[in-house]
Amino acid sequence: MAELRIQDTLSGELRALEPREPGKVGIYACGPTVYSRIHIGNARPFVVFSLLKRFLEHQGEEVTLVMNVTDVNDKIYDAARATGVDSCELAAEMTAAYVKDTDALGLGRPDAEPKATETIEAIVALIGDLVERGHAYEAGGDVYFDVPSFEGYGRLSNRPLEDMQQGEGDDAAAVKRSPQDFALWKASKEGEDTSWPSPWGEGRPGWHIECSAMAEELLGLDFDIHGGGSDLVFPHHENEIAQTEAARSRPLARLWMHNGMLETTSEEKMAKSEGNTFLLHEAVAAFGREAVVDFLVSGHYRQPLAFSDGALTQAQARVERIRNFARGVDFDGAAPGGVAAAALEAFLAALADDFNTAKAVGELFGLVAEVNRGGEDVPGVGTALATMLGLVGLESLLEAEDGPDAEAQELLAEREEARGARDFDRADAARDALRERGWEVRDTPEGPKLVRAP
Repeated sequence: MAELRIQDTLSGELRALEPREPGKVGIYACGPTVYSRIHIGNARPFVVFSLLKRFLEHQGEEVTLVMNVTDVNDKIYDAARATGVDSCELAAEMTAAYVKDTDALGLGRPDAEPKATETIEAIVALIGDLVERGHAYEAGGDVYFDVPSFEGYGRLSNRPLEDMQQGEGDDAAAVKRSPQDFALWKASKEGEDTSWPSPWGEGRPGWHIECSAMAEELLGLDFDIHGGGSDLVFPHHENEIAQTEAARSRPLARLWMHNGMLETTSEEKMAKSEGNTFLLHEAVAAFGREAVVDFLVSGHYRQPLAFSDGALTQAQARVERIRNFARGVDFDGAAPGGVAAAALEAFLAALADDFNTAKAVGELFGLVAEVNRGGEDVPGVGTALATMLGLVGLESLLEAEDGPDAEAQELLAEREEARGARDFDRADAARDALRERGWEVRDTPEGPKLVRAP
């Protein structure tokens, strides 16, 4: 069984996964800030870490996957104010939409999905520990992390200190000791309709401290993998490392794993702020869940992934090729042998080597091509195919499909009658009508059959 190795952002090295507790793996992946519906780019970490959990479980590990929801944030306040609704109401509505939209991917749910608003007590306690240890200070009801007090700040993102601007605006510049200091607690401001009590006054947590507290509460310290998009390396994950290590004198996580961004054809990062997004639920409705999942695993997780309608159309064609191939496969439960065994071994090795789903899917299609080329039964090909598809989230391609309805059967009969009468125009019209209903005619030795059209 191949040992999983991951490119660790912190060390810059390809490192073997060495669980804190043998046989058990804890993964924390940063989830969305729920101020609007998520776009297809937001779905990439959900897919990557959901499938990483599947692979590790296949390898015999017991996995706990935590993906948080940030449900209090400046962006939520701003969006709620613009639409004239309560920020809690908007956050709850968008959280429900996020769950619905990611459910449509058919990958299941994480083991825990903590919300920042449900973790306030732990957040306040962690901030208090940082103040007590001299790594944080209060200023006008706000509390800031004292960046110069933490040796080694910046080692995740490898940036010079002067280049690490927190992106919190200039309103706090006069009270911060250093420009790089970042907010742990923010005093309530006019127009913010949600707040909690704290030793420093009414307010709400900063973004970064939320994840430090949620991760520690659910997974403990020194857990195995911390993940998220590469856009979170700085400042979010850099600040998580500083907060936790300053407060606890122990690492937050052993490995830091970051997925690349989706880019549009103009090579811009897909982002709501850029106005170049394609919402996830729209993509699933237009192209189907299998095509969306296939697209998101078609590149190496660490690399940017170019998004376009054409890329999703190509993904549709790929999944239909697999679906069509599976129709002729014997799923008899036999152990893979010959080319099936070799393909499955190479597939699993690709996933173990920095979770290379692109290479793994290539091995899957290599098996399809080899079987088609050989034109004969391959021992255990069904077992190999089912295992591969399950590990890349495409097991639904093997599900039995609903058969043609009565109208489709009538159109097929009409086509056959017209062909028998050599009325090819009427036969073509019946074929086209079937195509519009999603069916394709295949002539087999047993007679014509209807199969789903790609």
